[in-house]
Amino acid sequence: VQLQASGGGLVQAGGSLRLSCAASGRAIRNYVMGWFRQAPSQEREFVGASRWSVDSGIYADSVKGRFIVSRDNAKSAVYLQMNSLKPEDTAVYYCAGSDSGDMYSTRSYDYWGRGTQVTVSS
Repeated sequence: VQLQASGGGLVQAGGSLRLSCAASGRAIRNYVMGWFRQAPSQEREFVGASRWSVDSGIYADSVKGRFIVSRDNAKSAVYLQMNSLKPEDTAVYYCAGSDSGDMYSTRSYDYWGRGTQVTVSS
């Protein structure tokens, strides 16, 4: 599976952005699709994930209630709606695909896209 994230940019605190992840090569319906982020000098961290065709996502505590992961299997796309953005959300955001394992761990994800930069100004 090849993944490509897009939609990043510069936004003021309190604003919103929607990231998209386009998949190609294989259908994504059998994969857990996750979003991770990495700020400078920090480890890559889990943001949220969509589990197969289950509607509800899972989220890191730091984004719960503000971010929403959704997917469109027919379009082979995954989205991350980010609301009420904070300066601490500034990072490079990555989408990733996994067919098994701990959804919160980067080690469970076999497929990674290039990241997209999100910068939130105060």
